[in-house]
Amino acid sequence: MARPRMFDEKQVLNAVREQFWDAGYAATSLEDLMRVSGLGKGSLYAAFGDKRQLFLRALRGYTDENHDRLREALAKSPRALDALRLLLEVPVDDPGTRRGCLMANSTCELGNADPEVLAHAHRTYETSTSLIADCVGRAQREGDLPADADPIALARSLLAAQQGLVFMSRTGLDAATLTATAHSLAAQLLPDRTGD
Repeated sequence: MARPRMFDEKQVLNAVREQFWDAGYAATSLEDLMRVSGLGKGSLYAAFGDKRQLFLRALRGYTDENHDRLREALAKSPRALDALRLLLEVPVDDPGTRRGCLMANSTCELGNADPEVLAHAHRTYETSTSLIADCVGRAQREGDLPADADPIALARSLLAAQQGLVFMSRTGLDAATLTATAHSLAAQLLPDRTGD
């Protein structure tokens, strides 16, 4: 009979995700993974497979959590337009933004060499686009966005703007400039139709 696992799988995956996020895939060694997980090589590989499989599992967990957070953030605002504006403003206020997006970082590092990472990135951004487009549709029904606007096209523009802000924050751009840029993007992409 196999021995039961004596560790919290989610805790281990979170720890290795943080390691990959901070150092990147190539710069993360097996020793790093053993150190942050508290597991020996045999236990780590028996539970999660090799380094690549562990990375892919941690990356999938990251994107699943992000989609859950995005879904919740877009749904909880009384007006959809406010939720869409917040999508651009949140990266500016989040101190963790300077690390960038793990999915974007991983795509830049591995997308050309690893078709599975590239395919996952594509699915991730398509899911994000769909969630944002649903919110755009709600804003249209609420009368805050033009009814003839293409929800998918606007969602892609908002996602590109949001990811651009995250990237700009990684360069060390100050918070005031990032905030002004976020407001400018919101004014262009999500104009106030009430004239206020």
